[in-house]
Amino acid sequence: MFLGFVSLTLIFLAAPGTLCNANNTCIGIPGIPGAPGSHGLPGRDGRDGVKGDPGPAGPMGPPGGMPGLPGRDGLVGAPGSPGEHGEKGEPGERGPPGFPAYLDEELQGVLHDLKHQILQSMGVLSFQGSMLVVGEKVFSTNGQSVNFQTVRESCHRAGGRVATPESPEENKAIASFVKKYNTYAYLGLEEGSTLGDFYNLDGAPLNYTNWYPGEPSGQGKEKCVEMYTDGKWNDKGCLQYRLAICEF
Repeated sequence: MFLGFVSLTLIFLAAPGTLCNANNTCIGIPGIPGAPGSHGLPGRDGRDGVKGDPGPAGPMGPPGGMPGLPGRDGLVGAPGSPGEHGEKGEPGERGPPGFPAYLDEELQGVLHDLKHQILQSMGVLSFQGSMLVVGEKVFSTNGQSVNFQTVRESCHRAGGRVATPESPEENKAIASFVKKYNTYAYLGLEEGSTLGDFYNLDGAPLNYTNWYPGEPSGQGKEKCVEMYTDGKWNDKGCLQYRLAICEF
């Protein structure tokens, strides 16, 4: 009891407002709060927070407001059932007479091209042979070898004429037949009154030639023209048998 009294006495002997124990450990007693200080200056605005989710739609307002903009077009609906036919109307006034067909150049051109295509098809079918199309021409061969006069007559009966190349492309097409059958072919050319000058069978001058070097050399003795397998030309007699090739 005495020691406890002494310890308690030692605690109360410390400075006012302080409690100390025998180990000199002191504990302060909170004092009376002081007066609050003055407010500091306002701080800077902070950053905007994350945008919140939209709230629920509010109640519909009273009628009478301004109409909003029209919405986008909806999907096309299913077609409805067809309606009943109306009554036939009165015939209209007769129009002026049309332009005569034989004076319509455009129509006549279409008819001419159509007729040409029909004749080409008929000629190729009647000739019953292989066919190649180059531009507006159709070349055909039946694979037979005959003299020039027979070639000329056969092509005429089929509605065509002896093949006459007028361009490198046409010459190449005819040469493909010559290579295929491995037989020289007659061309639709013949020598004129001047030796060495050759013309189309209708008398028109040539606008394309592909003579073999040194040809023509027949000097009036070889009035027809044959094509070699390489596509080159040579003047030749008209009685030899050569591949019949027509053009339509």
